[in-house]
Amino acid sequence: MNMFIIPANSKSGKLLFNIFRPFDLILASVGLVVSVILILVVAPKSLLSAIICFLPGLVCIFLVVPIPNYHNVLVVIQEAIQFFSNRRNYKWEGWSVKKDESEF
Repeated sequence: MNMFIIPANSKSGKLLFNIFRPFDLILASVGLVVSVILILVVAPKSLLSAIICFLPGLVCIFLVVPIPNYHNVLVVIQEAIQFFSNRRNYKWEGWSVKKDESEF
């Protein structure tokens, strides 16, 4: 009688706005606040200085942009770092290796 169907997007209930983790929003907010502070302190007079002032916010927003098959760009970068840094080396012994019973 009590049959429940779990929807395919049940994980989105744990996310804010069904897209962002709390860390994603904190990262984007910090980047935008740093950009605003830089604009207020530096008061850019040229295009290059304005781009440099906006750069922290743009980088943080880029990191939290959702992409298909992953959560966002930050997750892709984290998984790439984990893949290339945590390589396991397996020693292949072949088929004809005879081990003693005492080794098990």
